[in-house]
Amino acid sequence: MSFSGLVKFLIGFFLAISLLLVAGGATAYYFLTKLSTPPAKPMYANDKSVLKAKAAIASKKPTPASSAPASPTPTASTPLEPGAYIASVTWPEGLSLRENPSLEASRVGGVGFNQRVVVIKESDDKRWQQVRLENGEQQGWIKAGNVKRVDSE
Repeated sequence: MSFSGLVKFLIGFFLAISLLLVAGGATAYYFLTKLSTPPAKPMYANDKSVLKAKAAIASKKPTPASSAPASPTPTASTPLEPGAYIASVTWPEGLSLRENPSLEASRVGGVGFNQRVVVIKESDDKRWQQVRLENGEQQGWIKAGNVKRVDSE
């Protein structure tokens, strides 16, 4: 084998190795960027119907001139259960309401980020909280630690 043949072989070998490294790096970068972006916020079927129901209720209720303040909270007129308090959801993607305090329990609804709920009680192991939506329409269990207590107004 001549000297020029050896040089051609070495250049071709290093070019092939560098091409494989660049392609492998590009593929790794592609998959890492796809895996590092958070998924889109899930939309539940009952979310839209709850919003439509709230809009329908709001449009049907006439506001008398002699009523209480313009926007009272539903819990302001309804006393809370002993030990219950109002809280706001802090988990950015919202929470799933479950039938029982277990991940295997069936989903009965959802609660959005910053939505206010009434925390009724905690499970015995303190890992779950039973909550009711502030408007009183729905009740279920959420994982503890995903809400913060809201000061009374």
